[in-house]
Amino acid sequence: MARTEQATAAVGQTLGSDGTLTLSLSGDWRIAARPPSPDSVERALGGTPPPRRLAIVAPGLGHWDSALLAFVRHLEGAAAARGVPVDLNGLPDGVRRLLDLAGPVGPAGRPAAAPRRLLVTAIGSRTLSGSAAAIETVRLVGELAIGLGRWLRAAADVRGVDLLAQIQHCGAEALPIVIVIAFLVGMILAYVGAIQLGKFGADIFVADLVTIAMLREMAAIMTGIVLAGRTGAAFAAELGAMQGNEEVDALTTIGIRPVEFLVLPRVAALALMTPLLCLYADVAGIFGGVVVAGVSLHTTIEAFFGEIQYAASVTNLVIGLVKGTVFGVLVGFTGCRRGLAAARSAAGVGHATTSAVVSGILQIIVADAIFAVALNILGL
Repeated sequence: MARTEQATAAVGQTLGSDGTLTLSLSGDWRIAARPPSPDSVERALGGTPPPRRLAIVAPGLGHWDSALLAFVRHLEGAAAARGVPVDLNGLPDGVRRLLDLAGPVGPAGRPAAAPRRLLVTAIGSRTLSGSAAAIETVRLVGELAIGLGRWLRAAADVRGVDLLAQIQHCGAEALPIVIVIAFLVGMILAYVGAIQLGKFGADIFVADLVTIAMLREMAAIMTGIVLAGRTGAAFAAELGAMQGNEEVDALTTIGIRPVEFLVLPRVAALALMTPLLCLYADVAGIFGGVVVAGVSLHTTIEAFFGEIQYAASVTNLVIGLVKGTVFGVLVGFTGCRRGLAAARSAAGVGHATTSAVVSGILQIIVADAIFAVALNILGL
């Protein structure tokens, strides 16, 4: 038997006839008391032949803290690296429970890698999670429709002050960034058009390009993308934080419908404000084209404005406003959906926010593609 002792903590080693190396821990194992080093135990584990089993018991264990846990965990890793099984049944229940929480270890004490899943298992898991997400989305759409009906009958759990606050957040506070981006997009379209049209002496048709593109497509798309990155992310973060703080559960407990109280005002605010933001984006984008015309194009401002009046049509304007409304609803719904589905942790809120932005932008592009196909079929 070899025995080492530092301060009050001690380790006794006994190698049995069956090849079992038994460690007897005694004394107080505290960090401040400088517990024994595991080097002598590691040398025993590395002997020739190595022990067939390592058993750790604690017959005379006194007070202990994380020093004991670190000692045992280190020996588990050293034994695992040499293929020696470890028996911890001789340790107190509290020590074993804390070691279990630390998780399994791999070679050299590193955390063991998660087992690889079969392809069929991965596909099945993704299918089940996708189906659950689709069902939850349909359920939320149904609750929103019911809430809208109750709101029209003045029976919904919607406060006017909440709706006004969301309108200000989605409308007035988002207006500056929407105007700046639309203005720059209008300038970019004008410069791109001037490069090609200028070769044919058709600079004046840059006005048609900018006007039609802004009214029909770009104003709605850019406004939707800005709102997805700004407002949709904010919705997901707010509702995700409320989910983590159990505020959503508290609303349900006191008899308030969370979808009506939290989701409906936000989606309604975006549905109302996005068309107005699109109008401002139309004006800002066209004005960006006018600035380029006045600086770089071989045409007069008066002729450019005349061509704008000719190119602008009520049909293109209405199409852009309808698109903007749909995009606003998609952004609001996606942000709230991701927020309500967020995990109850800081990481869950961050994931929900990122997912809301990415999903919102993707849905805007897909919806615009559907609009393009449908409008082409209708001849608009």
